[in-house]
Amino acid sequence: MLRTLSLFPRLPFPPSRRFPNFATMPVEAVPLCPKFVPVEQSEITSISSSEAFKFSVISYNILAQVFVKSSYFPHSPKPCLRWKARSQAVSTVLGSFGADFLCIQELDEYDSFYRDNMGQLGYSSIYIQRSGKKRDGCGIFYKQASAELVLQENIEYNDLVKSIDGETNSTVTDSAVSVAVGNADGEETEGLAEKSTENDRGDPNDPRVRLKRDCVGIMAAFRLKSLSQHLIIIANTHIYWDPKWADVKLAQAKYLLSRLDQFKTLVSEKFEVIPSVVVTGDFNSTPGDQVYNYLISGNSASESTVECPDELPPIRLSSVYACTRGEPAFTNCTPGFTGTLDYILFSPSDCIRPVSFLELPGEDSPSVAGGLPNYQHPSDHLPIGAEFQVLTQ
Repeated sequence: MLRTLSLFPRLPFPPSRRFPNFATMPVEAVPLCPKFVPVEQSEITSISSSEAFKFSVISYNILAQVFVKSSYFPHSPKPCLRWKARSQAVSTVLGSFGADFLCIQELDEYDSFYRDNMGQLGYSSIYIQRSGKKRDGCGIFYKQASAELVLQENIEYNDLVKSIDGETNSTVTDSAVSVAVGNADGEETEGLAEKSTENDRGDPNDPRVRLKRDCVGIMAAFRLKSLSQHLIIIANTHIYWDPKWADVKLAQAKYLLSRLDQFKTLVSEKFEVIPSVVVTGDFNSTPGDQVYNYLISGNSASESTVECPDELPPIRLSSVYACTRGEPAFTNCTPGFTGTLDYILFSPSDCIRPVSFLELPGEDSPSVAGGLPNYQHPSDHLPIGAEFQVLTQ
């Protein structure tokens, strides 16, 4: 979620394509439920269903209700911001996918609503709440009929501070922390007076202050019940939001992939298999920026189109949308900011391939006119999704 709209880069549409006012268009108070679209690649779509098992993954920043205020979303119709309406709309959208895995960011009201509500649809779930006083977090809902949870680890990005304090000698944190330490006194600190009060925790040039952002992630290994010999690691995260603190975002991305690499090794040794990896989340980073380039720079197929960072990630990942239809024009849509922040990444191999992706509205779609959330889209983000095939030997 992009809460302080004036601080974010504006990507305006041309005058002829600017959003019309809600008052000038008819709106039905029914949420839209997008469908999966097959990948147009003959070498993938030609694989028969008898040769492969399929599973689907959705990633969705549902917009925590604690952040839903008219002052943040003055463009949104007030009825669609109310908890009763939004909770039912989000549930309707989530249930419509029939996905095997639902990776949710800005998940609040987990204990009071979503856990039991999604449980009635056949989902078990795991959840981590953000650090400090934050009420939202990241969750993974998985179909009980499709997958069995075998191992889980939580990610607390505040652990990066421990490396500075000498509480750990781990190279995992050392590498990530060096990014923030090296940039703590740079131009990234400009405009701090305009920030929200959540960042007023001390000297912003102190890397301890910069790195303590209360962001989290969660990763888990699942055994597919229809293919018991294959394990899938699903990771879900929400990276820090402020575009002026790119060093913190990059530090978190490095820590995520380092932890993920260690978790993959643990799963491989414990279960004597090589698991597939899927990483989802709101990375609060647009295509081509530092975080995006780092996440996919380990994939040799991206070298010709992506400016690789000096340090390659420990694990190879590709973006589902980038390698199928191209990254969408936007996944977050408000009058103050419209751009792509959400991604589904996967470990490219002969064992796992994307065969379809979740459709997204275009810039001219009436459903996004005026910005989100609205009656058709209960969050300021759009859900993204992918269906994968696991090829058996």
